[in-house]
Amino acid sequence: MPEPSEVREAVPLPPAPPPPASPGAGAAGRSVTARATLAGAVVSLLLIVAIVLGSRLLRDFDSALLPYAVATVFLAFGVAYRYTVWVSAPGAQRLFKKGFGSFFSAANFRSAPTAVPRMLATYLGFQKFLGARSRSRWAAHQLIFWGCVLAALITFPLTWGWFTFTSSTGSGPGYEMRIWGFKVLGFDSLDFLGWLMFHGLDVAAVLVIPGASYFLWRRMKDRGAITGQRFAYDLLPLICLIVISVTGLLLTFSSIFLHGGGYEFLALLHMVSVVFTLIYIPFGKFFHIVQRPAAVGMQLFKYTARRDDQVFACKRCGEPVDTTPYVENLRGTMQDLKLDFNAFVEYCPRCKRMLRGGAYLAHVKKGFK
Repeated sequence: MPEPSEVREAVPLPPAPPPPASPGAGAAGRSVTARATLAGAVVSLLLIVAIVLGSRLLRDFDSALLPYAVATVFLAFGVAYRYTVWVSAPGAQRLFKKGFGSFFSAANFRSAPTAVPRMLATYLGFQKFLGARSRSRWAAHQLIFWGCVLAALITFPLTWGWFTFTSSTGSGPGYEMRIWGFKVLGFDSLDFLGWLMFHGLDVAAVLVIPGASYFLWRRMKDRGAITGQRFAYDLLPLICLIVISVTGLLLTFSSIFLHGGGYEFLALLHMVSVVFTLIYIPFGKFFHIVQRPAAVGMQLFKYTARRDDQVFACKRCGEPVDTTPYVENLRGTMQDLKLDFNAFVEYCPRCKRMLRGGAYLAHVKKGFK
């Protein structure tokens, strides 16, 4: 049965190519670049100040870790630069405002006080949405996620000189962990708990290697993954994680079983791989690590709307599309981008395909080749 004419008109064919950019578009681009550069410079400067103050004016700073510290400064600049550029785009900016508005909303906290910690745990920590796609992918992602979190919690403060491990004998087994010069606890590296603390990076490497290897194997074997993958974007991050983890474990192996044999070469290889990865993070696939927390606010934005029964139904079949505020937000984004078919968001995916086909049939004769 043909679609009503008003429905076909509400779902037009793809718009014509946009006109050439006006001179103001270039000025806007330069403005975003300038803001992003300023944000990166400010964040980098703040990190340098934090390193100097946190290491007690560099008294606790280990000069052997200088390349790692410099890499984290570049990381801070890159993250701030890329994040500023990202949130300057109309779609991301609107989602950012809505998400963080919901995250810090007192009304949302009063109506659902457990929603934020629950979403932080399920969406950001355990990523349950990945389990709906594939349990094996979810398990591998969890190994990488928690391994990287553990490594970051140890490596960054240690690199910045914020906490140190000291021993009165010089070589253990008794150690003291100090944060900003204050003793937090003492432990014996030969005890189980002490061994875990002293070899936390080795534990992180053991978690990361199987997770990254699974995804690397999948990208070598899965036809769907092979067709769309790019080496620098999809394969290189996994290779970097594996190289960092393997060389880190080999450093421990060399110090324990080889009496330091090959340690200098392994240390150099490990340092190069870590520095490269830290600088790569803001401009590659790992940037989603920085973006993901913003998605928690968006999930809260949708959750509160569902609690209030603000569900938008498809105008054609009546099936739920999403929450009404989310649909209105998407419509506003399309208007910001000057996309002249924002009524398309009022239909479910199935109806979109059918209406799209009907719109083409209305303009192209059947049998056209």
